[in-house]
Amino acid sequence: MSDPQPSLTKESFGAFEGRPVERYSLSIPGRIEVGILTYGGIIQSVSVPGRNGGLANVVLGFASLEDYVERNDQPYFGCITGRYANRIAGGCFTLDGETYQLAINNGPNALHGGVRGFDKHVWDASESSSADGVALRLSRISPDGEEGYPGTMQVEVTYTLTAGGDLRIDYRATTNRATILNLTNHSYFNLSGEGTGSIEDHELQLFASRYTPVDETSIPTGELAPVAGTPFDFREPTPIGARIRKDHPQIANGLGYDHNFVFDRPSIDDASLIPAANLHDPSSGRRLTIFTTQPGVQFYSGNFLTGTFAGTGGRRYRQGDGLALETQHFPDSPNRPDFPSTVLRPGEEFTSTTVLRFHL
Repeated sequence: MSDPQPSLTKESFGAFEGRPVERYSLSIPGRIEVGILTYGGIIQSVSVPGRNGGLANVVLGFASLEDYVERNDQPYFGCITGRYANRIAGGCFTLDGETYQLAINNGPNALHGGVRGFDKHVWDASESSSADGVALRLSRISPDGEEGYPGTMQVEVTYTLTAGGDLRIDYRATTNRATILNLTNHSYFNLSGEGTGSIEDHELQLFASRYTPVDETSIPTGELAPVAGTPFDFREPTPIGARIRKDHPQIANGLGYDHNFVFDRPSIDDASLIPAANLHDPSSGRRLTIFTTQPGVQFYSGNFLTGTFAGTGGRRYRQGDGLALETQHFPDSPNRPDFPSTVLRPGEEFTSTTVLRFHL
């Protein structure tokens, strides 16, 4: 008997600004089911089995489109963040001698593309299938000047559920004018199941011997600091809660972990697909392995989940009930010429890939 093959279906999920919003389901029966919205490119659910065989949704999110529209401003559950994911100091950068002022939406800084970033638009969708799996391609045109960014940008994000059960995310962008970009997905994971409580017992491994310390507004200082001897050393699998309450100035700045980790690559220009992170939940046995072509990952321990809203399963999310692992370029790179470049010019094509592998 042959193994079950990936399939793709869709259903209505409401409407936004007069446009229909669809929910696509990419699934392999009994192995993995992924729900993706055309609003914000949001990964709304990922259901995978634990050691007892039962499926559980392991990403945080909302049950309705209305909640995403009204409440996803701060958590950014599951969405595509851009044009520039993470923070830019003062919402300001200079490119080719011209200074650009972006929308300020995070203290004194710009965050995740501005007041209305990529997460707050309905994307065009097309679907495909092959021997390699099923794919949902989302695309949109970001006009010149959107949220203050220069250049008209054509963006595509393709979610592929492979025949082997991996969820692959491929990003592609072109522009007609020099600009900057930093694209990622902002899913929160709790491998015990969303709404089950804290992730502090989850064991995390990051293939990074350095990280970027930040100031009190979460902007990198410019230093690539060693993790050795600090609460940021996850080179070996370590419970997230083991050092999260240490008296360390960087833990204080982030109210926990909210920092970019620098992958151990052979050179700053290397963009091969490498292992980036391992996450393990001892209680369910579930594991997540992440591979990426990006130079870093933002590890965020859900510090600002305050219990003010309920998630997909009807339970309220509190601090530390989920964690994000956002594969990315470094925060504030446009103002840090020594960081890997986030500049995209006409005639160039930006591409990156991140693979999520759920297993036992």
